[in-house]
Amino acid sequence: MKIIIAGCGKVGDILIKDLTAEGHNVVVIDKDSNVLQSITNIYDVMCVCGSAADYDTLIEADIKTAQIFVAVTGSDELNMLACFIAKKLGIEHTIARIRNPEYNDNGEGYNFIKQQLNLSLAINPERLAAHEIYNILKLPSALNIETFSNGKFEVIEIKLKPDSLLDGTSLSELRKKLPEKFLICVVKRGEETYIPDGNFVLKAGDIIAFTAEPSQVQRLLKKISKLQKQARNVMIMGASKTAYYLAKTLIASGNSVKIIERNKERCLEVSKALPNATVIFGDGSERELLLEEGITSVDAFVSLTGMDEENILVSMFASSQNVPKVISKVNRSGLASMTEKLDLDTIITPKKIISDVIVRYARALQNSAGSKMETLYKIMGGKAEALEFIVEDTFKSVNIPLKDLKLKPNIIISGILRGRKSIIPSGDDVILPNDRVIVIATGQHIDDLSDIIK
Repeated sequence: MKIIIAGCGKVGDILIKDLTAEGHNVVVIDKDSNVLQSITNIYDVMCVCGSAADYDTLIEADIKTAQIFVAVTGSDELNMLACFIAKKLGIEHTIARIRNPEYNDNGEGYNFIKQQLNLSLAINPERLAAHEIYNILKLPSALNIETFSNGKFEVIEIKLKPDSLLDGTSLSELRKKLPEKFLICVVKRGEETYIPDGNFVLKAGDIIAFTAEPSQVQRLLKKISKLQKQARNVMIMGASKTAYYLAKTLIASGNSVKIIERNKERCLEVSKALPNATVIFGDGSERELLLEEGITSVDAFVSLTGMDEENILVSMFASSQNVPKVISKVNRSGLASMTEKLDLDTIITPKKIISDVIVRYARALQNSAGSKMETLYKIMGGKAEALEFIVEDTFKSVNIPLKDLKLKPNIIISGILRGRKSIIPSGDDVILPNDRVIVIATGQHIDDLSDIIK
């Protein structure tokens, strides 16, 4: 599939990496010739120097032969205009990054813009990141939570502590110890990622992803790890757009929020926009200020400045002060992977979130008959994928017990949603038309549900 990406910033760069890895034919547009030169040194892509909203530039990129146009420049207005022109030139699918709260806060205005521009997707990475952080703060024992079907099903990642009931226990033994219905579907141990069978023995330090009936998640977590209470008193460092969206959601849910920001003008803007938040003008990297503002008594600390290194260092300090939940925003891929060695709690990467959304959209367009991809997440630090499919009548493996399905290696069916019922699958369960099926895979490229069958 031919995909044109306009803008080679942080988001554009990871999109190029992920979409070329998916096998797509990628064309890149950017005004900066030096940036394009560095792109061609790394990736086998065609580059066009010019404005994303310029007719001649789009024609040079041969836009009429592309299937998807993605505008992720630093300007919302340029992204919208570029998508509008791309649409007029005949491209079917257009995606724009729209970050400004003025365009996002008013639901009617947002929908009007999307409708009038005929956008396939309008994506706000900061808002998506804030939503992900909010979900984790609701269940702080988790490192990461991915939701499916509007929250009806979840894949939850946790790190096993030495005092965990799971340490040294095989999965077959675990079923005897715990009556709750759950499924450990993937395990990350060091650099290796496994789809475990019943003989797999868990160890302290493993990161596991599991699915469970929603009503049993809290009880299960209490048994297998030290259950942390939901964060009610949250301190945020950096009054970024992500911080604004997160604070707004937390306050609406009855939480107490304190934001520390070193830019006085930004402090005034945020305090006006969020009158129920406490906004502190000061340098959040200063130990004395953090202690004075009560970092030792908060339920969670979230570092959301524009500097990855600062987020990492201050998060380490927060952890040293025994803050129950610490979340750090790290955008640079190299630093994000290094933080695993530092044993930081939870890392959020907004540019990766937006990449997952666009990769999912591109894959969904390639679906063959039999199912429709609804959701795709990269989990376990990108080592595995969690995908959600809606089963259509033409899927050839309906009504066959899962134990009789010949699945490809390193694939597991981790959940089935049938109407309002969540099913943690066993060998006797079957897939039926209109089911939503959750699949976890490592080392496999899955476009369609039929791809999991040998």
